Amino acid sequence: MSELVSCIRVVKLMGNRFEFTAICTHMEVGDAAIAASIIEIQRIENLLSTFKETSQVNLINQFAGIKAVKVDKEVIGLVLRSLKISAITQGAFDITYGSIDKRLWNFDVGMTSLPDKETALKSVNLINFENVIVNVIDSTVLLKNKGMRIGFGGIGKGYAADRAKHVMVNLGIESGIVNAAGDLITWGSQSDGKAWTIGIADPNQKHQAFSALSISNMAIATSGNYEKYAVIDGKKYSHTIDPKTGLPVTGIKSVSIIGPSAELADALATPIVVMGVAVGLDLINQLDNVACVIIDDGDHVYTSKNINIKY
Repeated sequence: MSELVSCIRVVKLMGNRFEFTAICTHMEVGDAAIAASIIEIQRIENLLSTFKETSQVNLINQFAGIKAVKVDKEVIGLVLRSLKISAITQGAFDITYGSIDKRLWNFDVGMTSLPDKETALKSVNLINFENVIVNVIDSTVLLKNKGMRIGFGGIGKGYAADRAKHVMVNLGIESGIVNAAGDLITWGSQSDGKAWTIGIADPNQKHQAFSALSISNMAIATSGNYEKYAVIDGKKYSHTIDPKTGLPVTGIKSVSIIGPSAELADALATPIVVMGVAVGLDLINQLDNVACVIIDDGDHVYTSKNINIKY
């Protein structure tokens, strides 16, 4: 039996660092599979990016409040799955967040105060997933109100990682990892036959793992306030904005979601930060094959019922 090798490549895609690992018998096979998965992610980026004028998402936004826009079935599917997650998270996840007034928020230049509640609320008045009208038969999407914008920033990386895995598996890669800036999916096992082990970053020391999880054929995504935040009057505010209030959320340092797909894990991580520990855990405990680890501002660790973590 041929010895297995790890073929690894790091590329910037969708504005993020993607790392591909293919376990294979020949480097050429791994290289070819990774190259094909990169082409697939570039295709997805051209379809979904709000930074590309020609993307179908930009076309939907351009005609907000005017007319329905015909898009690919793939985009329809992603919109419908996004709306489903919006429903189960009671709007904490919402692809219409693209209409938020970003001038209120700049966590990079040392915010010293929060906007008043009325101004913040006004900044999110166009955010409402119920105003996204999908016609599956005609394959169209309509945003009800002018100024509305959708974006897949909260689910797109995970979707791309899943698609990359699909391409690699179809090209004969039986084991591997696609890591989309921390949203990652694993399948098979390492070259030594052991299960993939994923480290969950310590929010207080982001380059160190506070725990490890042995997972194969599962995905994990982490959302946290330790990379982008503001401290105002001694209180730490996450860069995550509550779509209902327009104000940044507090209370949680990080949320890691483990599930069957990177898309689902990606989409659930941030809304749990918005929902808070108790409500977030209650939701995850109702979902099949989904688990989570939450660390609050007091460094208390909470886990869903179906998970055991190793320190």
